[in-house]
Amino acid sequence: MHESKRPDWLKVKAPNQESLQKIRLVLDDLRLHTVCESALCPNIGICLADHTITFMILGDTCTRNCGFCAVKKGKPIPPEPEEPRHIAEATKRLKLKHVVVTSVTRDDLEDLGAGQFARTIQEIRALNSTTTIEVLVPDFQGSRAAIETVVMTKPDIIGHNVEVVPRLYPMVRPEASYERSLNLLSSVKVMDPHIYTKSGLMLGLGENENEVLGVMKDLRSVKCDVLTIGQYLQPSKEHLDVKEFVRPEKFEQYRQIGYNMGFVYVASAPLIRSSFNAAKFSQKLMRTGR
Repeated sequence: MHESKRPDWLKVKAPNQESLQKIRLVLDDLRLHTVCESALCPNIGICLADHTITFMILGDTCTRNCGFCAVKKGKPIPPEPEEPRHIAEATKRLKLKHVVVTSVTRDDLEDLGAGQFARTIQEIRALNSTTTIEVLVPDFQGSRAAIETVVMTKPDIIGHNVEVVPRLYPMVRPEASYERSLNLLSSVKVMDPHIYTKSGLMLGLGENENEVLGVMKDLRSVKCDVLTIGQYLQPSKEHLDVKEFVRPEKFEQYRQIGYNMGFVYVASAPLIRSSFNAAKFSQKLMRTGR
């Protein structure tokens, strides 16, 4: 299905350039990347204007080649030692109450990037004691040591996206494993039950309702707390085609089912992405508890 046929509910306003420029000045000064720009997120204007930013650590080049993702692929450069401190400084300058940190996948690193996550969390907390911290991590090739490195720094939320239903993994995420992703989320809860876990799912790549419900049940079986569900949008003609534009009422149906299953928070709508409105629902979680 060609992107030119995108329905009205997926059209967004152009971002306010003045608001974007103020934030970009800080990011450029500190030599930081955001997934908002690298992944061509459709919500960039809304989020940056609301001072909601997802920092992307470990460079802007991924070692994997997922068919849905707009992030650059290839041979990445070594991690920047000052990056954790710079993110903490940006968090302070921008007065962020909630900060999200994600990364490209770095299968080339001995610790798979876990150490940089840990240092970033520690630096943010040292400069911003009241800021809640959410990390969205890769699968770390299933390494328990890598997962534990992140858990030990006690971020408020650890997210890892399953992305699609398991049948679609060979086409969409050929270097990933559905079972590995579930195991990561399960391991976090075993290591520290007080950390909220979060996962995300894309629709529109050929899945059916039973498969979606199956993923939701699997996530609850590993005690996943927060679920985001959004519409896949093709970043370029070189990426996977959209098979279906799922209607807003279907997303709402999944949202209600998610709450009935026991998720603490469910964000389900066509333009939802992993970090969209993350600050708002993280503050709700921290305020109300379970």
